[in-house]
Amino acid sequence: MARLLVVLAILVLGAAVLAPAIAFLEPGPLPGDFSFTWNNVHIAVPVIYSLCASLGLALFYLVMKR
Repeated sequence: MARLLVVLAILVLGAAVLAPAIAFLEPGPLPGDFSFTWNNVHIAVPVIYSLCASLGLALFYLVMKR
């Protein structure tokens, strides 16, 4: 159970850390991404890209740990 919580924590923290880096690359939107427009300013939050990158890093961490 503790191992699952560690993996979930890595996924969430990785997604939070990688979101600005992925947003800087300006990828096309995927289903599940958040998009806001406020006073002629468009803000897109790439949730799916961030979660995929975080999952990849978590799997890499688990493989390298062994």
